[in-house]
Amino acid sequence: MDPMIEKAVGEWLNEPAIAEADKEEIRSLLRASDEKELTDRFYRDLEFGTGGMRGLIGAGRNRMNVYTVGAAGQGLANYVARQGEAAKKAGVAIAYDSRRCSDLFAERTAAVLAGNGITAYLFERLRPTPELSFAVRHLGCTAGVVITASHNPAAYNGYKVYWSDGVQVVPPHDRAITDEVRGVGGFGNVRVMDPAAAKSQGLIRMIGREVDEAFLAQVQASCLLPDIVRRKGRTLKIVFSPLHGAGSTLVPEALRRRGFESVLEVPEQCEPDGNFPTVEFPNPEEGPALNLSIELARKEGADLVIATDPDVDRVGIAVRGPDDAFVLLTGNQTAALLTYFICETLTRQGRFPADAALITTIVSGDMMKDIARSYGAEVIEVLTGFKWIGERVSQFEADRVAGRPSKTYIFGAEESYGYMPADYTRDKDAVTATAYIADMAAVAVAQGFNLYDWLEELFRRFGYYQEGAKSFTLPGKEGADRIKQIMETLRKNPPQAIGGIKVITVADLMTGEIREAATGKEAGRYDLPAADVLLLVLADGSKVIARPSGTEPKIKFYVLTRSALKDLDEAREDATARIKVLVEDIARLTGM
Repeated sequence: MDPMIEKAVGEWLNEPAIAEADKEEIRSLLRASDEKELTDRFYRDLEFGTGGMRGLIGAGRNRMNVYTVGAAGQGLANYVARQGEAAKKAGVAIAYDSRRCSDLFAERTAAVLAGNGITAYLFERLRPTPELSFAVRHLGCTAGVVITASHNPAAYNGYKVYWSDGVQVVPPHDRAITDEVRGVGGFGNVRVMDPAAAKSQGLIRMIGREVDEAFLAQVQASCLLPDIVRRKGRTLKIVFSPLHGAGSTLVPEALRRRGFESVLEVPEQCEPDGNFPTVEFPNPEEGPALNLSIELARKEGADLVIATDPDVDRVGIAVRGPDDAFVLLTGNQTAALLTYFICETLTRQGRFPADAALITTIVSGDMMKDIARSYGAEVIEVLTGFKWIGERVSQFEADRVAGRPSKTYIFGAEESYGYMPADYTRDKDAVTATAYIADMAAVAVAQGFNLYDWLEELFRRFGYYQEGAKSFTLPGKEGADRIKQIMETLRKNPPQAIGGIKVITVADLMTGEIREAATGKEAGRYDLPAADVLLLVLADGSKVIARPSGTEPKIKFYVLTRSALKDLDEAREDATARIKVLVEDIARLTGM
């Protein structure tokens, strides 16, 4: 065994703060001589990055457990304490989803904060992530924490940190908190207060229905066309699945308050269960995750299928298409529909702001951007990660308060099924987005159409947009090294062509430089924070974007293209064939 791994294992086994059962889990790996597993558990500390951490559940330094969660809580507590006594008193809101150990990790976080004299507002049971974002601002907290691994498989959990504006932490808070977490040292340095004692002293305060009601009131008030929605909502039949997550706590109620009287929950998936027994991946981006929902929709004659991920920040939908078959929409397609619905409705009502802004990410599809621009909105592109969308909305608010020129936020979205139709949350919000999607369906029905018809009409107006992606999962230290090597190779020797299509420009978001592929001459700049992302624009307007995942052991390649062919069937064939060639060549170029 590598001496460094052996030393780290020894420190774990000799740490008084670690329970005997968690030491025995490691001893069993030693007895089995499972060097590979021990290396993966101890080759590094579980990384607390810019916004939190995510990893496999289990014993070890590179795992999610009460010790690594406690150290994260201690680092956050140290940073909150640095803000002063008022910040400690304002406290930290804590939510969690249905994943294994989520409630345990949430309580440990609250106990650590209490141990440092900081008030913890702990939800009484699982809640959606967007409600945590809302609660931070509603309660006037200094920060927030949500325990979730979002859409990852069942073996994972995670820890996300929010600041007082309800946005996942961004500079300077993210780096400062990360530094504090790294500086905690041994697990014995974590100060933990007995939860019962903390509750009796008012340092842990349980929250629940009162925050739900405030949040649901905002969701209800956000409806753009309440009369039409309530009238058509009586007969529109919706199938909803929370995919064993926290969506069951608020989404059906939000829909019913809106006026949708026929909301059918998938019975096999409506109870929270961190093992996610009916799906391989609890991710509405994955088509099979909606199979049970579509089966129920066919049986009941439903008009719309909606599913949310475990922490309810992502939402996927299926709509009735040709021959009455259900068609799964991509995240970019749903974002385009929502953009059209919001822009068209505000325009018809005479309320479209002169300074309207849509915010999206550089890897998201161009269709929503082109639709927003057609209505006169400014499109602002930010880095991947919804925190950058939330940050811009908070900046708009700060500019208005200070009397500086600002923008009016109308919508934010990213390609990975995340949408924020209103600004009372500052993160992707599948509760509100689900309500808006149902609203759209009701309005489409009132016009004699459905959402598939709307999407086809948008393709005819703006062109046929399609995206593809290729992800390579490379776990462990070897995988991390391989991902780094792939990005270094692409930076030093970017391809001159992909899939036989010439590369025109290469943008490196680590430096912000955009260069001509053929000559290396500077062709512009991105004014964004440094990020490990490469964006290649091809001669036909297609884009290929390379980005290592910040939350999973993956490197992702996004492919975006558009066909201007008027016949939609021909346009689909053209775009599909182009993406296939590009994705195949990406695999060749990376040696995967």
